[in-house]
Amino acid sequence: MSSDPDKLIAKADKLTKLSLTRWSADWKSATVLYEQAANAFRLSKKHEKAKEAFEKASKGQEMLSSPWDAAKHMESAATVAKELGNWREVADFYRRASELYIECGRSQPASDALAKGARALEDALPEDAVKLYIDACETLEEDGKEQMAFDLYRAAASVYLKLEKYTDAATVLLRWALAADKCNATHSQCKAYLSAIIVYLYAHDFQQAEKCHNDCCQIEAFLNSDQNRCANKLLSAYSDGDVEEIKRVAQSSTISNLDHAIIRHARKLPMGDVTSLKGAAPEEEPLDEDDLT
Repeated sequence: MSSDPDKLIAKADKLTKLSLTRWSADWKSATVLYEQAANAFRLSKKHEKAKEAFEKASKGQEMLSSPWDAAKHMESAATVAKELGNWREVADFYRRASELYIECGRSQPASDALAKGARALEDALPEDAVKLYIDACETLEEDGKEQMAFDLYRAAASVYLKLEKYTDAATVLLRWALAADKCNATHSQCKAYLSAIIVYLYAHDFQQAEKCHNDCCQIEAFLNSDQNRCANKLLSAYSDGDVEEIKRVAQSSTISNLDHAIIRHARKLPMGDVTSLKGAAPEEEPLDEDDLT
């Protein structure tokens, strides 16, 4: 048999095409040839041809009702696409690999494929990377594996922070807290809540930070936590317009135990002028003299 990968591809293509003399496609033989060609192209650094051969090998395994092997080949195609800098294809191939793993009933490798795609895209297409991270989290959560999603939520929040999309970062952190609640990981849950409050403060949105804190305090685990005590000190310092106290709390051990991306932002607090917050009280509704209640 020829070892020329171009000839292997040509032969495999011929085996999959129907003609007057070939009434059925021989996917079994063709897939072996596609796999051999893909590996040969990759070894010889012919990335574009290797990518196309892995796509064909994946299609062949699908036709042979082997979604696991099809997914593996799709991941290989994604790896080669990364070498080529074809970032859209990287995302598409990893998504397809994930779908194929789901067909096998395997949520963990399905999530892993999406996470690989996200990591590959962080610098080139950060918005797409976050979507892949979130989809990876959801894939695990649908299978009741919330605890395995924690690192993925951290990664997604970190990308949003780099993009200066602070509301989105806080939203991801609150989703992480919800996932932690579902698997009784109270320490992680409380850290996620405090992290979200810090992100709102970094965005100089004191009102949203307070609202977030009030919502979090409805959760008993957070109410009695070190993270809540830290949040209370931080918000009180903001209310007092006490810059030095804000800086002191930001150096506390509770904040030092958060994720690195959150610590970096906390250490820069306060952002903007906090003196205007001093003594500020919520507006009261005007007295209705006809309301005797």
